[in-house]
Amino acid sequence: MPPKLQEILDDLAMFPDRADRIEALIGLSKEYAHPSADEVPRTETARVPGCESEVFMVVRDGRFRFAVDNPQGVSAMALAVILDQGLESRPANVPDDLVYEVFGKELSMGKSLGLTNMVRMVREAAKAS
Repeated sequence: MPPKLQEILDDLAMFPDRADRIEALIGLSKEYAHPSADEVPRTETARVPGCESEVFMVVRDGRFRFAVDNPQGVSAMALAVILDQGLESRPANVPDDLVYEVFGKELSMGKSLGLTNMVRMVREAAKAS
């Protein structure tokens, strides 16, 4: 696991209380910078399948770039920030249980599917590069 990703997970682990962790994740989501359509084209190949937050992903200059088009997609925005900062602009192994490690086991099926597919797309892009 990339050291920066481990550092982010360690920081989140300091919030065992669900409400505190949610506040920390909301804080991370506020760091999300919405890219333009030129930076992340809204194409079907870039669309994260099953994601309620209308998320698109491309790889630009070795970085995984996410566009979260639903302004209510706070969890997707937080995960986009975690993946961007944690992978340090290079493809790397992402833990199988990253979504649950970040958000906990209480996720709804819909939210879990979309967030897990964000991670899956990163893995597929890393394998292809």
